[in-house]
Amino acid sequence: MTKYSIRDLDLGGRRVFVRVDFNVPIADGVLGDETRIMSALPTIRLALEQGATVVLASHLGRPKGAVTAKYSLRPVADRLAAILGRPVTFAADCVGPHAEAAVAEAHGPGGSRLVLLENLRFHAAEEANDAAFAAGLAALADDYVNDAFGAAHRAHASVAAITTHFPKAAAGLLMEKELTYLGMALDEPERPFVAILGGAKVSDKLEVIENLLKRVDRLLIGGAMAYTFFRALGLPVGRSLVEEDKLDTARTIITHAKARDVQFCLPVDHVVAAAIEAGAPTEILKVNDAAIGDRMGLDIGPETTRLYATLVADAKTIVWNGPMGVFETDAFAKGTLGVARAVAASTGTTIIGGGDSVAAINLAGVASQVTHISTGGGASLEFLGGRILPGVAALPDKG
Repeated sequence: MTKYSIRDLDLGGRRVFVRVDFNVPIADGVLGDETRIMSALPTIRLALEQGATVVLASHLGRPKGAVTAKYSLRPVADRLAAILGRPVTFAADCVGPHAEAAVAEAHGPGGSRLVLLENLRFHAAEEANDAAFAAGLAALADDYVNDAFGAAHRAHASVAAITTHFPKAAAGLLMEKELTYLGMALDEPERPFVAILGGAKVSDKLEVIENLLKRVDRLLIGGAMAYTFFRALGLPVGRSLVEEDKLDTARTIITHAKARDVQFCLPVDHVVAAAIEAGAPTEILKVNDAAIGDRMGLDIGPETTRLYATLVADAKTIVWNGPMGVFETDAFAKGTLGVARAVAASTGTTIIGGGDSVAAINLAGVASQVTHISTGGGASLEFLGGRILPGVAALPDKG
């Protein structure tokens, strides 16, 4: 990696500002999925072991620049203390007197050495990438580490403007891991390289598709986005979700895949129903069967699941982003779970590109069997789409 890493910093006795992604679900003060917190622990522990005072900063939700009780990070501070088995000093603000006092207390003799600042987005200046706000954050520390890959696609003050105050602004261990695996997939994948893309809309994945078509050997499509391709090919789609304004785009993608000798795969059968609800009557049809009528395609069928499993079996690199159907409903989850198990069974490098794919991997119970699970849905999509992430670009390259 060309960026400075936390491993390159001497943090003994210093205050280090660590931008983390603790944007986790919280209901009535109780945390839901803690994946992002657990993913940040290696960086936090390394800094503490080096003798640093660690100043953690994160956003939570979308409070739109206003202090909002339900978006307070205080429950996260309590949970983090329980996980680490050590006190965490909570600052009632992320800049100004409250933050400065909390850091001074934690950094002083007998201090906790660990601070969690209140939600960055309680200040509109965070999302505005405001220089003065960034300077206020930077004043809290001697060093800066960005471990929030999930926020790296946002040009916000705590990931972009703040880095100008630190000549060796560095990547944390999680950021380093994300850039290593996603970068490897794009720049030097072992082959065969297979990408699996699902989700609702072609438009959401257009840049990813176009960028991956230059790199992959096989591209497998699932989810509602498949129906835009079906419509473009003249196949019956019933009331399935179709982006009518993307039909020409879909045809162009198919043409480009053929020109680049990429094996472009669409479902061959699907599960159809009249409604997205538990207990709705379902039927498995070939995708060219007009019997779909006015029903919707809501999952790939068993033949497609077996086909996709075969196509990933010999892969040396697999990137998966997006479910194969409406997997939140049991009746339409079999395809996604089947693909998840097939990816997990691969002996190659397997990369799950954040978002719903992570939920699917967890639901299938195979998270421990994949190589890397990205913590950034939007960030991983933009990275795979070939975009430069502001939070990564802001980190200086090693001299």
